[in-house]
Amino acid sequence: PDYTSAYDYALGRLEKELAPKLLYHWKKHTVEDVLPAAEHLAEISGVSQSDLLLLRTAVMFHDLGFVEKRKDHEEIGIRLAGEILPQFGYSAEQIAVIQGMIRTTRLPQTPHTPLEEIIADADLDVFGREDFFARNQALREEMAAFGDVFSDEQWYAQQVNFLQAHQYFTQAAREVRGEGKRAN
Repeated sequence: PDYTSAYDYALGRLEKELAPKLLYHWKKHTVEDVLPAAEHLAEISGVSQSDLLLLRTAVMFHDLGFVEKRKDHEEIGIRLAGEILPQFGYSAEQIAVIQGMIRTTRLPQTPHTPLEEIIADADLDVFGREDFFARNQALREEMAAFGDVFSDEQWYAQQVNFLQAHQYFTQAAREVRGEGKRAN
């Protein structure tokens, strides 16, 4: 498979087609947040190079559906992966694995394979990072821009409940981000 071309395709669409109101789910989330987290967790977990290629591809397509709409964007990303990736030399079997990883990023996350666990943890890596509060505020502003407005009390109660209920799936994520998540 030609990952470089798949990456360039997804990045180009993220750069040009995302709504300006997407203050959290924009190019930075995919390229600077989720991709490095997935690569780091994959390295710690001993993922093969062939599986790493599929993981990286899934990351680049996991929020690509936002170019069409917010609701059910994962299903749109799955469709786009199925339509586009054959052009870049991905086999039907590889695309099915990628589509499974994209589906796993839908909340509540339900991973069924080690690669799905890694992408799920990478997508919520921010929970254990120092920039959690700034990124969380960007998510709140994004939701407000689309009409989902919360009082401070509602927002913080919801966020605390979500953080307390969340568990990283991989041992690697628990080790890398567990302490930071508890602090946040």
